[in-house]
Amino acid sequence: MDFDRLERVMRRLALEAGDAIMVIYGQDDFDVRAKSDASPVTAADEAADALISAGLRAAFPDVLLVTEEQAASHSERAGAFLIVDPLDGTKEFVHRRGDFTVNIAYVEDGVPVRGVVYAPAKGRMFYTGADGVSVEEEGPFDKDTAGTRRPIGVSTPDNGALMVVASKSHRDQATDDYIGKYAVRDMTSAGSSLKFCLVATGEADLYPRLGRTMEWDTAAGHAVLAGAGGRVIRFDDHSPLRYGKAGYENPFFIAHAPGVELKPAT
Repeated sequence: MDFDRLERVMRRLALEAGDAIMVIYGQDDFDVRAKSDASPVTAADEAADALISAGLRAAFPDVLLVTEEQAASHSERAGAFLIVDPLDGTKEFVHRRGDFTVNIAYVEDGVPVRGVVYAPAKGRMFYTGADGVSVEEEGPFDKDTAGTRRPIGVSTPDNGALMVVASKSHRDQATDDYIGKYAVRDMTSAGSSLKFCLVATGEADLYPRLGRTMEWDTAAGHAVLAGAGGRVIRFDDHSPLRYGKAGYENPFFIAHAPGVELKPAT
């Protein structure tokens, strides 16, 4: 893979998709439909998916593309692939909370090695550079030329006073019980893959997810966190979270800064 080209293409497509999403977000009303798994989908999901898919297929025609909005892609498998969630956090989008993101990632041998997470309503964009180091780029954003980029890095956690981030729309008692095992200084909630990015920037130390997710939900955020020195592991046995699994479904997981003294699942 040409990582210089991949960085440019993913960044530009994320920005273009963000523009398309924000046009619909700014409308007084938009249709919300339910997919077969009962999750919501909007015209913004579909517009962003069409734009990103066309761009990636044109730029990397020989690389498998897996995208949330194209069910036919979910049965294909390859050692290296691009994986897309064109609008992660559709519930946040529908309720106009702003915590939604565009996610594009590249996976090799089970590891998300490059990714971009763009939150158009918040004006924040995070990605792994061609060298694999994660940055946050400051806006305003030009599609062809990157602006000021700040390398990001995880915190040095204080296990007596951890900062925890959890899901805004999928919080449950099991998650609260697990968080209760830690000495927590404060907690925040965020939607979509922004939670990975808050750990990547050191704004949080720990993000546990005890709920169903798919690989397209997590791959880009995982890549950004890894490029910032963080880790994403399975909840059950603390082994690295891998990608390219059958059905592209994830187990429960924990995203964290190294140095967090992890508690067992039980």
